[in-house]
Amino acid sequence: MKLFSIRGGGIHPDYRKGQTSEKSIVRMPLPAALYIPLQQHIGAPAEAVVAVSDLVKKGQMIARAQGILSSPQHAPTSGKVIAIAEMISPHPSDLPQTTIVIEPDGQDQWADNLPAPIADPFAQDAQAINDRVAAAGIVGMGGAAFPSAIKLNLGTQKKLDILLLNGAECEPYLTCDDRLMREHADEIIDGARIMAHALGAPRVVIAIEQNKPQAIAAMQHAAAQTANVVIASVPVQYPMGSERHLAQVITGRETPARKLTADLGVVVHNVATARAVREAVRFGRPLLSRVVTVSGGAVRDPRNVEALIGTRVEDLVEFCGGLASKPERLVNGGPMMGQPFMHLNVPVIKGTSGILALVPNEINDQPESPCIRCGACVTACPCGLSPLEMAAFIRKDNLETSAKLGVMDCISCGSCSWVCPSHIPLVQYFNYAKGALNAQERERRKNERVKVLADAHIIRLEKVAEAKRVALAARRAQEEKAAAERAAAKAAEEEKKEELPS
Repeated sequence: MKLFSIRGGGIHPDYRKGQTSEKSIVRMPLPAALYIPLQQHIGAPAEAVVAVSDLVKKGQMIARAQGILSSPQHAPTSGKVIAIAEMISPHPSDLPQTTIVIEPDGQDQWADNLPAPIADPFAQDAQAINDRVAAAGIVGMGGAAFPSAIKLNLGTQKKLDILLLNGAECEPYLTCDDRLMREHADEIIDGARIMAHALGAPRVVIAIEQNKPQAIAAMQHAAAQTANVVIASVPVQYPMGSERHLAQVITGRETPARKLTADLGVVVHNVATARAVREAVRFGRPLLSRVVTVSGGAVRDPRNVEALIGTRVEDLVEFCGGLASKPERLVNGGPMMGQPFMHLNVPVIKGTSGILALVPNEINDQPESPCIRCGACVTACPCGLSPLEMAAFIRKDNLETSAKLGVMDCISCGSCSWVCPSHIPLVQYFNYAKGALNAQERERRKNERVKVLADAHIIRLEKVAEAKRVALAARRAQEEKAAAERAAAKAAEEEKKEELPS
């Protein structure tokens, strides 16, 4: 198919995918315990529906979604709930969150009340598919972890032309999607067709970077008999996996600031998400495991592992031979957009695409020096922003000006930081600014809501006071009328007495 060029920018880092790309996915055995955080997604955390000492079965819901923007959690295997407590999560803050701990019984026994398989998903309406995906706890598995059912519901709000599956996997080191496409191409194509049906999108495009020829061939073979599915081989350029840039390469249309690709008629999902949707719809199975790339110079035997949700990273790394040396940095995800974490005692969650244990020569940490205004960051920015100017204003805490310069349109790809000869942590500045601006916006909206409620309260009090005044006036008028009538009656009676003969 015809591809389009995109705005200049982006980079070509050392991809270092060879450590794992030629190794088949291996399934990790049951660990001694599984740690299921109640929040593994964007939105409100799930609410536990089990208690300590409860026996659970594989696929059983153990925490229900709270509200529309939330996702339930399920038991990855059968066993016993041995704790529900605050535990450290895989987040750079190192803050704890409520976690359900399950001790597997080794039986791996499925729950009896799983949803019935849907033999013909294409005979179902979109709502039935969306409900199944929501109940299965499926979230975006490319890393964003946005509840998938919400995006699948966009077909009811927008006129959609394309379901675009993201198989670009442009982050260095990560090969979990590459191996998934090579080994499970038929399942991904089937899941994509189900998702397109739910969206009402007539076409499916699966975009894969050209540095994955085996994945491209496998997906083309799987899609050969399906007329509405196209495999697009896209250029190797980071961050090609950004949904806005991928949509532009495929359609030639640029997503306006603060808009969605759905406004262009395109909805983007990850290839692993498509496979999970197939499992939920055709077999009634919730999202219980995912493929994780375990790599980096400190790992003895880097590989792609299918691990149960809740597996401790320490157990995952040990399964890959353990650490050959002490890592300089641990990263959850890829080295460009992933998040650092402090230690291995955290669980694999639904959005965990990679676990990297990097040694010093893989991270190129050097002291920050003054900006030389070389403009390399401007050239590298795939969004057409001016990182050096934005950073200068953020340093002065002038967030309003940085917002005018477009900091909220930054996708945090890290290209600017990667090319900076002064080693300025530009993307950290922008993430700070976006967080602070979002907090200010939340506070502004909160204040507006408080003002609206206060105004409504004042109006309500005024209405009550007015109603009381009206009622009091009516009562007084009634009393005055009654008094006048009594006075008139008394006067008439007196007059009548006067008229009687003595």
